[in-house]
Amino acid sequence: MRLSKTPVQACVLALSALAAVSAFASSHREAPSIAGMPKLDGTDFYMFRSYEPNRQDYVTLIANYQPDQGAYGGPNYYSMDPNGLYEIHIDNTGSAMEALTFQFRFTNTLRDIQLPISGKQVSIPLVQAGQISAPNQATSNLRETFTLTVVRGDRRKGQAAAVTNAANGNTVFDRPTDNIGEKTFGGPSGYAAYAAQQIYNINIPGCAAGGRVFAGQRQDPFAVALGQVFDLINLNPLGSTSAYGAGTLAKRNVSTLALEVPISCLTAGGTGPIIGGWTTASARQGRLIASPPKSGHGTTTLNGGAWAQVSRLGMPLVNEVVIGLKDKDAFNSSKPMDDGQFATYVTNPTLPALIQSLYPSAPAPTNFPRTDLVAAFLTGVDGLNKPANVKASEMLRLNTSIAPTAMASQSNLGVAGGDNAGFPNGRRPGDDVVDIELRVAMGALCVLTGANDALKVGCKPADAPAGGAAITDGALQSPSQFPAAFPYLNTPLPGAVNAAAAP
Repeated sequence: MRLSKTPVQACVLALSALAAVSAFASSHREAPSIAGMPKLDGTDFYMFRSYEPNRQDYVTLIANYQPDQGAYGGPNYYSMDPNGLYEIHIDNTGSAMEALTFQFRFTNTLRDIQLPISGKQVSIPLVQAGQISAPNQATSNLRETFTLTVVRGDRRKGQAAAVTNAANGNTVFDRPTDNIGEKTFGGPSGYAAYAAQQIYNINIPGCAAGGRVFAGQRQDPFAVALGQVFDLINLNPLGSTSAYGAGTLAKRNVSTLALEVPISCLTAGGTGPIIGGWTTASARQGRLIASPPKSGHGTTTLNGGAWAQVSRLGMPLVNEVVIGLKDKDAFNSSKPMDDGQFATYVTNPTLPALIQSLYPSAPAPTNFPRTDLVAAFLTGVDGLNKPANVKASEMLRLNTSIAPTAMASQSNLGVAGGDNAGFPNGRRPGDDVVDIELRVAMGALCVLTGANDALKVGCKPADAPAGGAAITDGALQSPSQFPAAFPYLNTPLPGAVNAAAAP
């Protein structure tokens, strides 16, 4: 890490704080309970001013779910949970409470395509009966749709209204079938063309301008050397930033919920241009399962009771290795306004000590409590993305008054690389949050604040002997790896390539 950053650039590194002390893997199977509910498991959350040409007046919100998807995951693939509630929340007052919530609900409709077999009509075992090139095509055996609702105020008691398709006023949108393979979708570019038909222009009640929505499978965008990390950090933390290429998850897909919303809509009624965001998934409190299921109806379930939140994700990497095992489920069910209960995991982080035990030449910071992490992370940074009268809480924060950076000019180190439109001022797909946060965990802010604590973070260079090291996990995250247009993530990996192209 270069030590010539301005005070603001240096200080914003610490906004990663709680996430910084994990710094290893996006939120995949991070808590005991959610490991058994993969359809509701949030993996990553992104929030940034749109940098697609002529879309600078919008914010893009991306919530990824269902980790570790093999591209060949048939015959059922990775539909969303029709009994789940997926939400993206926006706080525009700094109160740690949602002012706007976007709710996704999914429905699966079985077409039950049958074939005549020796005089009998028999249901096929696949989700497709031929090639698919358009939404709701007759060859698609399972149609997945979703509705989108915007709620103003409390997510359960606020004013709710349906988001509509700008083209026809419909309230039901199609989700593309997962990328089964190139034969099903007509060649290497076939799936991209098919999925693009399901990017919808939308009207959002209460917003003067419209937006866009997409819900579908994408290639997992998070770069991390996952196997090496969990093998007691079996990598070279001072080595090449691309030793492991794009990392383990580049071979996996995820389920994406992407929204593009006008800035004016997100900040309306708020206290300024700074917003906070996070995503959650919830399930009904009660579920009864019929045994045995009736033929032709699948497993019969009855879901009831209030919604119970089971997954939560704002800043990257928080719950996976920061929150103690006994509190992981509690964190997933909690709200930002109650984050004081987890403060010890920030003030007394374990990751720096682990790194030191494995690499004695990289001594951990000695300032406890870690005020350098707490002060910046829980409030945002003055002059960048700290809301007025902010309540300390964990979420991704974005100053919408900072202009977006064109993709070709983006730094993968975000603000630390002189690019104030990047992490931790929001988060873009190409921001290398692992490398940024590893360096902060080892005390980069203490070094950058100087002996006189110019950044007022409560530590000094002597508190962090390894704080100036350019630590890396060796998995490269770069803006050039992604498209520069909504929904900004790559087409999912196919379950199979065409036979003629196979090795």
